[in-house]
Amino acid sequence: MKRILLLLLLFLITAGHLAAQTAPTTLSGTVRDPGGRGLPGVNVFLKTTFDGASTDSLGHFRFHTRQAGTLPLVVTLLGYQPQEQMVKLDGKPQRFIFTLKEARNQLGAVTITSGTFEAGGDKRNTVFSSRDVVTTAGASADVAGALNTMPGTTRNGEEGRLFVRGGAAGETRQYLDGVPLQSPYNASVSGVPARGRFSPMLFKGMAFSTGGYSAEYGQALSAIVALQSEDLAPETQTGISLLSLGALSLSHQQRYERSSVAVTGDYMNMRPYFGVVPQRLLTAFQSSGGSVALRQRTGAAGMVKVYGALNQQRMGVRQPEAEWEGGRPVNLEANNVYLNTTFRSPLRRGWSVQTGAAATRDVQTARIAVRDTQTHQVSDQARRELEQSIVGRMVLTNDSASSYWNLKLGVEGLVQRNQQGYEFAPQDTMFRFSERRLATFAESDVAFSNKLVGRVGGRAEYSGVLQRWNAAPRLALAYQVNEKTQLSGAWGYFYQTPASDLLIRAENRERLRFERAQHFQLTYLRSHDDRTLRVEAYAKTYAQLVRFRENAPQNPLTPFDPTSYRSTGRGYANGVDILWRDRKTLKNADYWVSYGFLDTRRQQRLDPVLAVPTFAARHNLSVVGKYWLAKLHTQVGATYTYNSPRTFHNPNEAGGYNQGRLPSFQDFSLNASYLTTLWKNLTIVHVSCTNVLGRENVFGYRYAAAPDANGLYSGTALRPSAPRMVFVALLISINKKRPADIDTAPE
Repeated sequence: MKRILLLLLLFLITAGHLAAQTAPTTLSGTVRDPGGRGLPGVNVFLKTTFDGASTDSLGHFRFHTRQAGTLPLVVTLLGYQPQEQMVKLDGKPQRFIFTLKEARNQLGAVTITSGTFEAGGDKRNTVFSSRDVVTTAGASADVAGALNTMPGTTRNGEEGRLFVRGGAAGETRQYLDGVPLQSPYNASVSGVPARGRFSPMLFKGMAFSTGGYSAEYGQALSAIVALQSEDLAPETQTGISLLSLGALSLSHQQRYERSSVAVTGDYMNMRPYFGVVPQRLLTAFQSSGGSVALRQRTGAAGMVKVYGALNQQRMGVRQPEAEWEGGRPVNLEANNVYLNTTFRSPLRRGWSVQTGAAATRDVQTARIAVRDTQTHQVSDQARRELEQSIVGRMVLTNDSASSYWNLKLGVEGLVQRNQQGYEFAPQDTMFRFSERRLATFAESDVAFSNKLVGRVGGRAEYSGVLQRWNAAPRLALAYQVNEKTQLSGAWGYFYQTPASDLLIRAENRERLRFERAQHFQLTYLRSHDDRTLRVEAYAKTYAQLVRFRENAPQNPLTPFDPTSYRSTGRGYANGVDILWRDRKTLKNADYWVSYGFLDTRRQQRLDPVLAVPTFAARHNLSVVGKYWLAKLHTQVGATYTYNSPRTFHNPNEAGGYNQGRLPSFQDFSLNASYLTTLWKNLTIVHVSCTNVLGRENVFGYRYAAAPDANGLYSGTALRPSAPRMVFVALLISINKKRPADIDTAPE
């Protein structure tokens, strides 16, 4: 009996000791910088264990552990000196306050800015924002329209897209929350400018990189636009927008403690507007759509975002063509469905994850009038294009790998199907191709000293349709001269698969290669006291561009053979970009001046020789100003844009290929936003007018496919649909908790 009691006593003592070992201990606290501000994203963990947490946006952390005894508690953040403190783990809650000192090598104090205009969030050198998109005169609240006032761009009024440093529109890739956008623009037809699919108010920040960008981004020979959507909606409110263009938009966002939901719906019918303002090209435009944005915070700093949108369009156009008096009738119907979901969260030991996936389905049906050359009877030819794609992406980042360097690893995949069909008697024709693309990248920022930071990275891609790999090394370096001035440079290779319209027609796709560009650039940046001066010189060389045939004739109007496509094109683009922005000198005023000099030539598609492309201008100037009239509760804005004459090919001239010159492009636009209240709700009356002076800009010429009896090719000029666009918008924001503020410039 005594032996049994003794064994029972030993068992109870052992069990109590084990229970004491496994009793959870709660560790919490705050991590601050030397100024007393909370530091987010700090990695706090027990050494030799997997127990730990990352600080939230206020610098707070909290986690539980079942470890026992005494262990070091480690606190690390890139750019700061790590700290350790011995902690006795006995089941009793413990709270700590840490103050981190900056490391000798302050990675993050020097920012690599070469090629990139960043805005939003906590970027140190903010030069452009979502608000700028809305308030820039002449941009018509379109992201591409506003970015076209930045240096490095050439405004092509007939396209509405971004043409950067001698690159075509397809050489600029857009990303939404890190996920590539396959169809960033609304449907359009040749000669009519397209608009971006997304409202600028969806974004909290954006980065426009005109070259030398991170290995994180691919499939872009010239530029990228990285768009960051809002996290949780800041507050609950309802919006009503009425436009004189025949548009109505309704929106409502509901904010909860850790989540939010936003719903929008819009409808536009421009036929009444066309009755007041006659159009040269457009004969009808109608669109409808809607979107839903769900946001859910997970853990202390995680976020799940889901965004879905659908859009329907109908458009009637009379395209200028020499053989059609009054223009060739074209009717376009388009349907687009887009779904994007992303997740980001801190992990352990300084790691964080950002992952996302997006699905796109875009259908466009164009009915084009054709005339029989013998009977002269007119009939319709239908062309239907279908693009479906799914793209996924995951990025792992460790900002606490060392005080002197970090690490970013990523993988990206795409599955895409394109189909193009023609319905035209006596036989229908169908073209299609499928693409499966895989990409991986790795990159690290390295601090060599307090003033010198480098970035080294590489990207590799495989294309199923080309059955080829590519490898793209990239390097960047930044030196901080003083707290106001910085020098930076970048070099790298950039690859892109040929455009879909080429792949879908090429009958020997395996003979094609990735198109390639090599970037060199050097940047001088001085930013202080709300004044920014940025000067950037660059050199870009192109290789492996797609050409339709080796020995192309001087006349590009002749037919081409899709079986003869080859990746033998080449080109270059050299230049200097200058940006000056000043928000300080004039009270309540904000203005910027951008200038770009461009020397470029290329040989691709139908180009028989190396020539200046038709979409590039040698000199590009934009002057943008905004002024807040406090007493009148009104913000006024003005934009002047100048592009030197672009080239075009005139088959009636013997001077050579692309030797014609268009008139210079000039546009002076004005807008004004008046703040008032309607039923105690904030109300904005916005008035905008593009090309106030009514200048007759010419975007190009189109010539007949065959000469007339005199051996000349008849041609017709391509001009805007109307000399100017004038519209009035009424914007009402219904917010029951926050009173209307009409004394502050509109956001």
